[in-house]
Amino acid sequence: MANPSDLSIAVICSSNMNRSMEAHGFLAKKGYKVRSFGTGDRVKLPGTAIDKPNVYEFGTPYDVIYNDLIAKDKQYYTNNGLLHMLDRNRRIKKCPERFQDCPEEFDIIVTVEERVYDQVLEYMATRDSFNKPVHTFNIDIEDNHEDALLGAFLIADMINMMTKSTDLDNEIDELLQDFETRRGRGVLHTVLFY
Repeated sequence: MANPSDLSIAVICSSNMNRSMEAHGFLAKKGYKVRSFGTGDRVKLPGTAIDKPNVYEFGTPYDVIYNDLIAKDKQYYTNNGLLHMLDRNRRIKKCPERFQDCPEEFDIIVTVEERVYDQVLEYMATRDSFNKPVHTFNIDIEDNHEDALLGAFLIADMINMMTKSTDLDNEIDELLQDFETRRGRGVLHTVLFY
């Protein structure tokens, strides 16, 4: 059985704003060594019109984004929950980070949508791989505040099962089957290498 703090975990969504940050905060409170990331080219948040998103570079502090949205339309961004989300994010870490720019190696990578999972697989295929395995999973989670919270519970449940395993490499298929049956959620899984 692994100690939760022994595993290095990455949780990844597209912009490192909602789903990955909800899971990051939740896992950190449970004692896990966790970081969160996005895989997109830029950070995108909904704007006041569907064709006018708010776009920021990765590395832009959550404080800066928060204050920018307040200046644009405080009432609108309060009502749609973005200011609340950004307030949570800035209490967890300084800024959104892009996975492809991180040199750190992880034991477990969890993505929250298949498109992001594919981007992680594509990026990892470009790296020089050696022999350190990383279990990579995807659980599809809708990008809204309620599902992000539910997703954090699901991810924590799955990670908790893995920390209880005495031989994760040999037990992973059985663990995932149990998780999928219990939770009624499909999980994509592959082993990548650093």
